[in-house]
Amino acid sequence: MPLTLQTNHRLEFVLRLADNCLILSQRLGEWCGHGPELEEDMALTNIALDLNGQAQNWLEYASELEGEQRTPDMFAFLRDAAGFRNCLLLEQPNRDYAYTIVRQFYFDTWHSLLLTELLDSTDERIRAISEKSLKEVRYHLRHSSGWVIRLGDGTDESNRRIQNAIDDLWGYTGELYTPDTVDKTICAESIGPDLSTIRTNWLTAVHDVLTEATLQVPESSWMQTGGKQGIHTEALGYLLAEMQFLQRAYPHAQW
Repeated sequence: MPLTLQTNHRLEFVLRLADNCLILSQRLGEWCGHGPELEEDMALTNIALDLNGQAQNWLEYASELEGEQRTPDMFAFLRDAAGFRNCLLLEQPNRDYAYTIVRQFYFDTWHSLLLTELLDSTDERIRAISEKSLKEVRYHLRHSSGWVIRLGDGTDESNRRIQNAIDDLWGYTGELYTPDTVDKTICAESIGPDLSTIRTNWLTAVHDVLTEATLQVPESSWMQTGGKQGIHTEALGYLLAEMQFLQRAYPHAQW
């Protein structure tokens, strides 16, 4: 009898990795044709495609861990919001370019640190996917951190807008590095990292970039949580309604 998500912590952990990439990819895809300049339109689309490819790799592994009861496409298109395990930060609407960049920067900084730690995972498949993904994520981080500095140290208007985004999205970042039962079990089995180390390094890296960008690090310590357990904001429901429409309207259709 296959293990449930409540007992198969490895599957739960892999789904979190997959859903983070998948949901952020969908959000970035919304910028296609709407970027502030042509080069950025292409850059965000390419990052979205990178994340979509990473999600595919993680979901293929999740399918194997589950005994191939569901295909990667079934994971992506046939789960309701409560079945997704992405962090709340990644489902937040784009709003404007500053919000998109800050959301990306917060995640890229964490994602790069996480994948680096996963290179030492006792799970060979996790190590392989992490090594392949890390090459792309390092570029993503250079891109987002560069834009944080450019907007923060730019005009009064760009500084104001990106500072607002930094402050508003800060309350969603704690979930990235706050461990729950799954994270603690995965760490104890040397499959995943100690998130307390990630937290320290993430705060240092974010502080350094914001300081260079003449921006302020938020002082609030209150954080939103729930995404990793399937408790989401209403934003995810709207996102999934668009992402899953064709599969829901025409089940198992092929082109």
